[in-house]
Amino acid sequence: MKFDVKKVKIIVTVPVENSEEIRNAICDEGAGIIGNYTYCTISTKCIGTFKPSDNANPYIGENNKLEFVKEEKLEARCDINILKKVLKRLREVHPYEESAIDIIPLIEEEDL
Repeated sequence: MKFDVKKVKIIVTVPVENSEEIRNAICDEGAGIIGNYTYCTISTKCIGTFKPSDNANPYIGENNKLEFVKEEKLEARCDINILKKVLKRLREVHPYEESAIDIIPLIEEEDL
């Protein structure tokens, strides 16, 4: 089978206090559309861990100290044609120096 990827799922972890701003930013750019609905996202509370190196400029935490942070994993579908625009905006509003962003290709049911 060969699939033409038309949509992806963007998954990003964000500090809980920044989740609404980031949700609005990516959806304002066109992510999160499912049929006749807009701003379709899902978020899951989680604990993120990281240890900033000497060269890091952490938004939260201290260099060389393992941090445990309450975060939300925010997920939204996105049309492949606007993905770069959405990611650019996401990075503009995300507070982390290095944001963990996953992009997963989606298979549309009609392509099966």
